[in-house]
Amino acid sequence: MSPTVLTIIISSLATGTIITMTSHHWLMAWIGLEMNTLAIIPIISTTHNPRSTEAATKYFLTQAAASAMILFSSMINAWQTGTWDITNLSYNPAHILLTVALAMKLGLAPMHFWLPEVLQGSTLTTALIITTWQKLAPMALIFMTLNNLSTTTLILLGLLSSIIGGWGGLNQTQTRKIMAFSSIAHLGWMITIASIMPNIMILNLMIYMIMTTALFNSLILSKSKTIQDTTATWTLSPTLTIMMMTLLLSLGGLPPLTGFMPKWLILEELVTQNLSPTATIMAMSALLSLFFYMRLTYTTTLTLSPNTAQTKFKWRFKPNRMTLFMGASSTVSIFLLPLTPLIIQ
Repeated sequence: MSPTVLTIIISSLATGTIITMTSHHWLMAWIGLEMNTLAIIPIISTTHNPRSTEAATKYFLTQAAASAMILFSSMINAWQTGTWDITNLSYNPAHILLTVALAMKLGLAPMHFWLPEVLQGSTLTTALIITTWQKLAPMALIFMTLNNLSTTTLILLGLLSSIIGGWGGLNQTQTRKIMAFSSIAHLGWMITIASIMPNIMILNLMIYMIMTTALFNSLILSKSKTIQDTTATWTLSPTLTIMMMTLLLSLGGLPPLTGFMPKWLILEELVTQNLSPTATIMAMSALLSLFFYMRLTYTTTLTLSPNTAQTKFKWRFKPNRMTLFMGASSTVSIFLLPLTPLIIQ
């Protein structure tokens, strides 16, 4: 892809998200979402193979259906209330349609089936954009309409997503599919707490994006597309291997690391709101996710490729990516837990 075309596409992608996040009119929010969708399609299909074309088609059809539902929801709300204001969503069928549409946009269970397939058909860099940047616009709409959405529905969607995100990743060997189910599980945690404590949802989203970006950068640098590929990460850099291990454990939410912070705050808030059964199920589903993170950690750090003598060592190739950003995001993803009291004040 030429630099000019890439610049236009990335600019459109950013502009679409910003329009949605800053708009108060439903039509403007919808236009932002459409710009976002149309900009990511060429990025997904840029590798010109049948798998990426299939992924781009699936992504387009899913997002177009979700956008149409958002438009229909806002239209029937405007028809009933006489206003297109996003914060004034008071018609009940419009709530239901919007919740389903945003769940489909984000890839929440049970509307999650497109996400692992699309990620598997795209490159690691494109998968990074889909799992981080593409979540911002729908999450902004959820944040703006929280007062009118059903708390029970959101908690049920969150519970289902965290369970399916953990369960679905157990049997995967592809790192992109594992990251897709990781995304579903993390979004489940965010949606569960959304209507109870929105600021924890935003904190969780920020930490999730930083951790996912750091891990995807590590996978891109080490060219690890499958679990088997991660066994030879040490040949590229032993430091990178240790960083990947701690990043994976942080994503799993183990206590000394940053990833524990949002889970801790969410569980604490759920118990405070007398939702102890919900908190228990969420904690149990986190164990499922932790299993496949631990499996990746094991292959990355505790095993050596059995045929290293015959293969080309990765250390012979100079990295063609800047590692400064990866180092910064990895550091934040690992060491942020002691700053929790400052962040939540």
